[in-house]
Amino acid sequence: MVLPPSQRLWVGMLVVLVVTELPEALQKCIFDEVQAQARVVRAAPKHPDGPPNERRLRAQADQEPPLTSGQQTNPPGRRASPLRGLTVTQTRSLRKMAAPASPQPIRIRTWTPTESNNLSEAEKEKLEAAVEEAVRMVSSLLSVSRVEGPLLLRRDINKYCKFLWRNSSIANYNRCGRANHNYRTERCLDVTIPDDHLAGCDIYTEADSPRRTELRPGGAGLPSTDYLLYLHVQATDKCRAEPNVLAYAAHCQTDTRGRPVAGVVVICRDGLSGATYSHQATVQTVIHELFHALGFSKDLFHTWRDCSSNSQVGAGCSPRGKVTHSDGSAQVRIYTPSVISALQRHLASADPELGGPLENLHAPSGGVSSHWESRLLQGSIMAAVLGDSTTVRIDRVTLAALQDTGWYTVDLSRAQSLVWGDGAGAMFGSLATCRNKSSAFFCTGSGFGCHYLHLHKGECQTDQYLEGCRVYKPLKNESECWKEGNGREEDWSGEIFGFHSRCFFSNLTRQNRSEVLLSGSSVEGRCYRHRCSGANRYQVQVSGSEWVDCTAGDTIQIKGYQGLVHCPDGRLCLYADITPPSDLVPTFPASNASDPPETLPSAQSWSPLRPPAELTAASALCVTAAACLLAAAAAAACLLAAAVCVSYRKCCSCRVRIHSAPEDHTDL
Repeated sequence: MVLPPSQRLWVGMLVVLVVTELPEALQKCIFDEVQAQARVVRAAPKHPDGPPNERRLRAQADQEPPLTSGQQTNPPGRRASPLRGLTVTQTRSLRKMAAPASPQPIRIRTWTPTESNNLSEAEKEKLEAAVEEAVRMVSSLLSVSRVEGPLLLRRDINKYCKFLWRNSSIANYNRCGRANHNYRTERCLDVTIPDDHLAGCDIYTEADSPRRTELRPGGAGLPSTDYLLYLHVQATDKCRAEPNVLAYAAHCQTDTRGRPVAGVVVICRDGLSGATYSHQATVQTVIHELFHALGFSKDLFHTWRDCSSNSQVGAGCSPRGKVTHSDGSAQVRIYTPSVISALQRHLASADPELGGPLENLHAPSGGVSSHWESRLLQGSIMAAVLGDSTTVRIDRVTLAALQDTGWYTVDLSRAQSLVWGDGAGAMFGSLATCRNKSSAFFCTGSGFGCHYLHLHKGECQTDQYLEGCRVYKPLKNESECWKEGNGREEDWSGEIFGFHSRCFFSNLTRQNRSEVLLSGSSVEGRCYRHRCSGANRYQVQVSGSEWVDCTAGDTIQIKGYQGLVHCPDGRLCLYADITPPSDLVPTFPASNASDPPETLPSAQSWSPLRPPAELTAASALCVTAAACLLAAAAAAACLLAAAVCVSYRKCCSCRVRIHSAPEDHTDL
């Protein structure tokens, strides 16, 4: 199997990612299967007056004598506290009911088990760099009501306890009355949770007595942590069973408000080695999986909370109940306020049935999944199939869904541009309309053209997720117009490859190539240089030609060529964050200094791929210094410029992350 050349490795979506023998070697995400197998420890919702029976236990504790030395869990002579065994947060809430603090960026702590520490230095650098960047990006998007004190995970009472008090009239109702002596530890998927991360647990041998025996002491917990992500790199049984299983994950703990507070990502060891490793693809994979484990999961949809009447996220919110319903065409959708608003805005339609469409493949009839429907939200970070890393977007609809969990406040203004279906109307992506030959996004037949972002040449294909609809997918080899090395020595179609090149539908042929003219040239995707002159306004340059205005939605002729170039409408020079990978940013623009400057409309969208401005400034200073050093008459001034260049380079190296430089990594 062959993946797109710019990222032949996709460390699959925080769930098991299986690459199957489908067209374009699709990556199949089976998060729902893995999450269904994971054991989740759910904290009981907080009682308004504290845990049930707490007042009764307090009163009894005042009258109970201390336990004997062999039984007690407290120092001799000290009365056992009824607060023993509760989490730090529960204990503090009983002692002091403080007003909740305003949401702050989520603090995600990563922890790697010892068995994952046998990586090579190169593998560690790759892993740490990708995870650190993914965590930083997610933390910049999501805010929570932070955990007070250290985060302590709960032990599963159904594992450590053999008998529970079930009589609701007794003081120790729902507490453990007899220990399971076979109990050893807690696990989250393939990871053993350290005892230091876990709260203690006690056994209450009498129905109405606060006396207890400590089964396991409480750990220290993790300070300054709102979410604990276990990162496990190993050749597990799941990895060995299928060579193309690259990663999988799940959440395994929730707090009293239902918010996930711990999860695990298992990355198959082989995914970090080899020349095909892609940093940006791995970053996107971890983000995809984190979004799943933070709440974008069908197993958590019914626990999402409505905080519209409360100013504090997560506190005092009411359950939303069922959030998924089928529309008139039997498409299952998420109907929550932010998601509906984001979809209506994206498709430019006020249709009230525009909830977030969920993938129906592999879901039971009328069932739900944890991914967006590919036909409607292709390119989204939470689609079931992720393509080349340059085409994946952290989109507004996904961020709106995380906002509607009720656990987070989300900076929706930082969503990346989702070009797929932008402004296409309420019927976009339906099986009834995707086969329309006039569609601006779908295609028919099996010819060659351009991927809808125009960064790649493409071939018209379908797959099982598209259900018969066809789209232009990047070619398996040398599809990137922005890679200069993809050009051929002799090209009769006038193609130019490079950072500023984009894909255009064209049938251009040089006028002196009579053998080509006799056989004719069909319209297909060709790579030509472009530059922006305004919003949806640009010029095109073909090999050997001058710059030519290309009116969006029109066709143009090029001097010295026969045939036409089609100018896409609403695709180029509209989205400031649709760019090639930042490590390919050249020192100078492709055009001459006398050419009109490349301009883009202002945009609120945010992109991790956006090139840092410091790189161009530093390069310009250094080139200036080098040129000056060649002129003897300006020797003194040049030496000064050179010194400034060196100083600026050193400064920038501390602040700018170059994705392709493995030595520029920060410890997690």
